[in-house]
Amino acid sequence: MRISLKVRDIMDDKVYMIDEGRSCKEALDEMVDKGVWSLLVSRDGLPVGVVTERDIIKKVIRKGFSLEGVQVGKVMSSPIITVSPDDPVAKAMELMVQNDIRRVYVVEKGKIIGRVTQTGAFKKILDILLLLSDLSWYL
Repeated sequence: MRISLKVRDIMDDKVYMIDEGRSCKEALDEMVDKGVWSLLVSRDGLPVGVVTERDIIKKVIRKGFSLEGVQVGKVMSSPIITVSPDDPVAKAMELMVQNDIRRVYVVEKGKIIGRVTQTGAFKKILDILLLLSDLSWYL
């Protein structure tokens, strides 16, 4: 038996954007309100980077800067690391490891349609492994 798990099978479509000129305080508020720990950063309506809670902690809070005084465009990570929805899940996971990041974004026809997070990927893979172990006694 061979299982072919694709990015589209595990991706999350919760993707939110914030303008690069907004403050890190606004970004954190948005993350908490939406229940996510990253936001795409936009310039003129187009995604140009990603800001995460870790970016804000490391680059703003830890250094003693004001959350209100630092724009997300100053602390974002760029470029955005992406995968296709038809890529194998292993590719998404490999990119996260290679780039020391916790999420990759899913792009289809030039548009970001979702994201894969380390936690989300782990949960989906664990669900599948548990299901397979339950089915194994049938074989």
